Amino acid sequence: MTSTIQNPASTTTVAPAARPTIWKHGIGVAVAAAATTTALAAAASAAGVSFADSTGESIPVPGFATVTLFLVAIGVGIAAVMARVARRPRSTFIRTAVALVALSFVPDATFGFDVASALTLMTLHVVAAAIVVPVIAGRLVEKRR
Repeated sequence: MTSTIQNPASTTTVAPAARPTIWKHGIGVAVAAAATTTALAAAASAAGVSFADSTGESIPVPGFATVTLFLVAIGVGIAAVMARVARRPRSTFIRTAVALVALSFVPDATFGFDVASALTLMTLHVVAAAIVVPVIAGRLVEKRR
């Protein structure tokens, strides 16, 4: 949308900055994070990381993409809500994301994974967050008026 400012001497058209929505950036970053975590999980699996819990059930490598896409969608939804209601959307989103990543370590540490699997899973959470959080936070204003 453009706005025209009428001036007797001239007519100036000012185009607003083209900033795609949080959702559009979220889709791209979700795909990037899912591809990265899946590739790293496949490499770890090939190196001998089992991703098996205490029952012997192993996380299938394609499951990393599915879970990453789902959780990034939740994170993007949280960011979209914060963009509308938080007084400081960017910093609130970053603090929330850091807290959620820390909480994501709990299942890895308590579901009976071996040390290599647990540490690899925790690392994958951090990798996904390192890809997603800066991109999404960059779409949020620091302070709403």
